[in-house]
Amino acid sequence: MELLDPLRQPTLQDGNISEHYEVRRLLGEGGFGHVFEAWDTKLCRSVALKRLKPQADVLHPEKLINEARLAASLRHAAFVRIFSIEGQGTGQSIVMELVEGQTLGQFMHSGAATVEAALDIGYQIADAMDEAHAMDLVHGDLKPSNLMLEANGKVRILDFGLARHMDPQATQTTALCDLQGTIAYMAPERLMGRLPDTRGDVYALGAMLYEMLAGQRHFAHLNGLALAAAHMQATDPWPDLPDTVPPAINALVRAMTAHDPGDRPRTMRDVRDAIGTQRGEAARSATPLVNEKLAQKELPATVSIQLPIPRKRTLKWGAAIALLAVLAGWQLPNVLPVVKSLVTGEKAPQPYSEMASMAAGMEALRVFDRDTSQRTAIEEFSKVLEHNPSNAAAAAGLSLASSLRYTGNGRDETWLQRADVSAKQALAADNQLALSHVAQAWVYEIQGKNEEALREATISLNLEPNNLLGLYGKARLYIISHKFESAHSILEKAIAAYPQERLFNSMLGYMYYKQGDYVTAEKIFRNSIRMDPQSPSAYASLNATLLRQNRGDEALQVLQQGLQIHPHWELYTNLGTSLFAKGDYLAAVQAFENAVSEKKGSPGTYLLWANLADAQRWVPAQIKLSRKSYSRAIELLSPMLARMPNDITMNSRMALYQAYVGEKKQALNIVKHAVNLAPQAAEVQFRAALTYELINNRSEALNALIRASKLGYPLNLIESAPDLLNLRRDARYQQFLITLERDNKK
Repeated sequence: MELLDPLRQPTLQDGNISEHYEVRRLLGEGGFGHVFEAWDTKLCRSVALKRLKPQADVLHPEKLINEARLAASLRHAAFVRIFSIEGQGTGQSIVMELVEGQTLGQFMHSGAATVEAALDIGYQIADAMDEAHAMDLVHGDLKPSNLMLEANGKVRILDFGLARHMDPQATQTTALCDLQGTIAYMAPERLMGRLPDTRGDVYALGAMLYEMLAGQRHFAHLNGLALAAAHMQATDPWPDLPDTVPPAINALVRAMTAHDPGDRPRTMRDVRDAIGTQRGEAARSATPLVNEKLAQKELPATVSIQLPIPRKRTLKWGAAIALLAVLAGWQLPNVLPVVKSLVTGEKAPQPYSEMASMAAGMEALRVFDRDTSQRTAIEEFSKVLEHNPSNAAAAAGLSLASSLRYTGNGRDETWLQRADVSAKQALAADNQLALSHVAQAWVYEIQGKNEEALREATISLNLEPNNLLGLYGKARLYIISHKFESAHSILEKAIAAYPQERLFNSMLGYMYYKQGDYVTAEKIFRNSIRMDPQSPSAYASLNATLLRQNRGDEALQVLQQGLQIHPHWELYTNLGTSLFAKGDYLAAVQAFENAVSEKKGSPGTYLLWANLADAQRWVPAQIKLSRKSYSRAIELLSPMLARMPNDITMNSRMALYQAYVGEKKQALNIVKHAVNLAPQAAEVQFRAALTYELINNRSEALNALIRASKLGYPLNLIESAPDLLNLRRDARYQQFLITLERDNKK
């Protein structure tokens, strides 16, 4: 949250708010919106006006209305009332109730949280949330700063704008240390990436009850990622509450905070009834029960805080800002630098949060196929290491980001060296951290040390069975090694743990693609796009799968959809491949040139240069340029092949490129090695056929092509390969086609 100087407050557009609302001042500002205090001259009451920022309106025009509808659908008295929606188009605002009181956090710190008061508060929250859950709504961010206590002890639940419908088809997911929730009250499964659900709300309420009854939160000595790790890894029940707490309530709180969601109370109604039984109440609705001192105490009003001149500001500012933060639904830590700037007149420094930087870095790794993700991850993890050089998680994250930078942008050895150094630094700092072993596994994989990589990946999953990047890396290693059953087992586990995570869905599709099951692969890739429409690799994968099914027009349409969302080298290279298959070689050259360009593409990727060369060979004016492009591909591929001499894909491609530039002897040796490594790989056999044909070994070319077809290589791609034109006229190939057609009819 940022508290603005009244002289710099943004103004509401006059035409969007009714004249009978007198906007008095800005209360707070968040990432997407502002909250203003206003006076309703018709009804003579203070209200709060919440609206999106102008720039947010363009991107999220439905955000404010959805929030209003969610909040307005809740009838329980604990939820803030929505009066109306004012304005037109993108200038709409929510007019809502102005809440007065103090936060639950302030109440707990005041020392007034007796057992009776804690049970009353818990009863009211459970009663209200039972109604929300019955409407298939979860809050997902219950915490002391989102709960207000009015002077009469009535609990008010704020910021239900974060609520969401429970939807098994939802495509959202949460990253580690999701900042929309406070770690101390987030269920372990949420910290590990699961979507909010009713059991998560039960856990949050249990954590708050524990804090009120024990006098401090669980793991009170920990903060940030250390606190998150403790919640995720500690599977034992929480410690018993003091003897002053009834045994039944002690058992209830321990059940509510169980590590396994299945061990928690099934519903908020169960929680409410259990508390009600202890209080001797059977009534459906809660009756406020608060400490007499609290009832007698005059509580500060959320929206009536005065802004005294700097020389008179006191520590009461903390409570005032907290109340403003709660009303607007924003995090409190970022306020303190702003308060200092208001007092001293100095410009507020950009706040640093290790937790926020780690969360941003991990999220960037999760979407690593987007152009800015690697740079973002490197910046965020480097920032953490500047403040805390011994942070093993940041070192591991930096290693992973550097590995991705190496593989995705130029194969610059410097990035691989950085990845290796950072992985070793992470292991030295904490060899019990799963992410440290994941980082080392990725480095080993790039270096061609697959056995060592698999060992490190296994260690990481022994330490943390559901580590997202560990599961992804191990599945990838199995697929590269053609151990598809093992890969499938890993991916089944991963998808069960992260049902809405696109990475595993895409990897499963890639596995079926490698096995030649293009129908299944297509379904999975289409689902990947539904899960994350912003991922360019999902469109590229679907395009490749459609091409294998001889559906060229659909394949081109998919690429155009992806390019409209985000130009990316994968999309350009697949576009070139599609155009090449249609015989439009000049257009294919243009697409491939985009793929290898500095601005739009990845000039350090050998395959892109080879694709460009393939197309250039069929444009008369660019035949000489094609040899230069093949030579560039060979230059980029050579050091990789030196590290991984038994990689079947790189061997088969190197043989083909050498055949194109006339290095027949080298091509023959390497193609034989590739076929010996993977005699059952359809793509290897197809490249072998091309290589043999180019070095004038027709018999071997024909045998390899027939084997490729029998292993599932698409006939349409064989028929469209220009270099196989003469081979396809061979009587032996024609006889093979006749036999194939006869067998298909049977």
